[in-house]
Amino acid sequence: MTELRPSCYSIRLKARSATYVTSATDAAGFPPEGAPEFAFAGRSNVGKSSLINTLVGVPKLARASNTPGRTRLLNWFEVQPQKGPKVNFVDLPGFGYARVPREMRDAWRPMVESYLTQRETLRLVFILVDARRGVQDEEAELLEWLIECDLPACIVMTKSDKLGKSKRKPAALAIKRELGLPRPPIMTSAETNEGLADLWRVVHAVL
Repeated sequence: MTELRPSCYSIRLKARSATYVTSATDAAGFPPEGAPEFAFAGRSNVGKSSLINTLVGVPKLARASNTPGRTRLLNWFEVQPQKGPKVNFVDLPGFGYARVPREMRDAWRPMVESYLTQRETLRLVFILVDARRGVQDEEAELLEWLIECDLPACIVMTKSDKLGKSKRKPAALAIKRELGLPRPPIMTSAETNEGLADLWRVVHAVL
């Protein structure tokens, strides 16, 4: 697990601009490598799209759906932060959704693994965990696999607004212990903006 130090200057929420670039179903469709990339991974109902939209300040940039499992492609978004160089956010297909046929889920795995292991511009993988449900097998296995591949990762808890304030810190500490993290995961909410500044600090620290 990569140790990340927050930036020393204040962080403004939202990006200066953010635009959709492309989607891909296999490595042949990946865009040319350029700006540093930050991938967002998690279960299909963890709120990846909502968090990306709120983080960059563009409500419908990443398509959010009431039907988990809808994101079945790798989706690239070019993001210009308030400070620093442009980056790409990459929304990975959600995993662990039972209504998606196993054959389809199995087909996603080579595509995602190809991206994670071959993309030289990849700087960090944000692994999103629903604050209400804690760590599932898929998240723990993904983190273990990323560590084995020497790929930096950061655990992010989503939907913190769904937890009572008294339950948030214990939930974060439980995940820290379970995964053996050096510090508690970042607690975020796309509804209240909690943790967004911390996410931007991580992006700038990696850059």
